[in-house]
Amino acid sequence: MTGEEKPDDSIDLRGVLCPINFVKTKLKLEEMESGQVLEVFLDDGEPMRSVPRSVKEEGHRVIQVENLGKAYRLLIKKG
Repeated sequence: MTGEEKPDDSIDLRGVLCPINFVKTKLKLEEMESGQVLEVFLDDGEPMRSVPRSVKEEGHRVIQVENLGKAYRLLIKKG
């Protein structure tokens, strides 16, 4: 896995509370083709605990996690 994976779409959910951030992530993934990559920005804490777990349960893969300080950047490959 290279750091050169380019997201096909992006969603910034910093400041968005659970479970709305997962719902928005799920809806965005539903619009995408299988194998495409979604870039998601999430706050640290509860969003980082619940959203990655929930997308994995939906059959997607978190292929990259980048710590941005108070937030995280995730790359999720649609399953």
